[in-house]
Amino acid sequence: STLPITGLATAVPDPSRFIGLHFFSPVEKMPLVEIIKGARTGDETLARAFDFVLQINKTPIVVNDSRGFFTSRVFGTYTSEGIAMLGEGVSAPMIETEACKAGMPVGPLAVSDEVSLSLMSHIRVQTAKDLQAEGTAPSEHPAFAVIDVLLNEYKRPGKAAGGGFYDYPTTGSKHLWPGLKSRFEQADGQISPQDVRDRLLFIQALETVRCVEEGVLTSTADANVGSIFGIGFAAWTGGALQFINQYGLPDFVARAQYLTEQYGERFSPPALLLEKAARQELF
Repeated sequence: STLPITGLATAVPDPSRFIGLHFFSPVEKMPLVEIIKGARTGDETLARAFDFVLQINKTPIVVNDSRGFFTSRVFGTYTSEGIAMLGEGVSAPMIETEACKAGMPVGPLAVSDEVSLSLMSHIRVQTAKDLQAEGTAPSEHPAFAVIDVLLNEYKRPGKAAGGGFYDYPTTGSKHLWPGLKSRFEQADGQISPQDVRDRLLFIQALETVRCVEEGVLTSTADANVGSIFGIGFAAWTGGALQFINQYGLPDFVARAQYLTEQYGERFSPPALLLEKAARQELF
């Protein structure tokens, strides 16, 4: 779900008839399908894909091609932020608990185990190669070092292999791996519960704005529907862009700037957000 559709379309005789359909796991339960238009996808192909998704009783959203499309890009910021906090010394139980309090259905560490840390590492390596081939420097993220420790030092790639951030005993329920506390947790690394919740929600909302800014998203409704039904963004917000609207754009910008000062440039408000806040516009 991260391979650009436009690149795949070069292998077919007629790229205008090539389109992406991104389903979500488990398919029988997840109502959303993300339809991805390549650079040369034709209108008829889009219409056929849209009709097909409706015929199988799924909810379609339409996005333009981008690495990670919309949902995978935003979902990746959620898991990475949770893992980064672990690397800073924040306690794993606090990260997982506050994620659920923020309205997310599953904590970032638990869902990373489901995806598999080895797959996340593979995607990172392949993305870096692709970006370098395009002449773009790949970005670094503090989560990468934590994933490498779990994979290389402890051989814990995720749920399918029997252990990642969590242990999965044959009898009983899963529980956070005790080694996380001794390896990562720091007494001076604790931050406020509000900061944990805001980091997890704001990072996703900010990436959604970037998708709008880059033309990946062309509809506020698709952004909101896709964020809730595709990646489980906190339902009480009404969606990633509605979260910003109801927060109030000037207040959201101010909070994002605070998070930038405290936790890094990835929280820096995009130009589109600053412009809308200045004009007192909503998404």
